[in-house]
Order: sequence, then structure tokens, then C-alpha cells
Amino acid sequence: MHGVTLKMIVTELVEKYGWEELSRRIRINCFANDPSINSTLKFLRRTPWARKKVEALYLEKK
Repeated sequence: MHGVTLKMIVTELVEKYGWEELSRRIRINCFANDPSINSTLKFLRRTPWARKKVEALYLEKK
């Protein structure tokens, strides 16, 4: 994933699935409760296990 930023990953996933579907696929509150790109990025940067799940979903959709 060289050259792909976390912001690009989250943005693409939101465009493809939407927040509701993302919260069903990956059970984290930042997707379900008042979601935004910025709050999600802040959470994922501090939470390695959640970031790994988001990155795995991104790679799966490619």
C-alpha cells in the first residue's frame, strides 16, 4: 500500500460502502455514531487493531 494514505483508504471505503455498511462490516463506534472522516482518522491512528481491519477491508475490495 505504498503511497496510499489512511485518509484515501477511509474516503474510498465510505464512497463504496457508506457509513452504515462500514459499521456493519467493522464494528467500531466511529462508523456508527456521528461518523466523519476526521473523527475516524483520529481514532484509527490511535487504535492499531481497528486500523488493521480497515486496511484489510480496503485490500479485500481491490
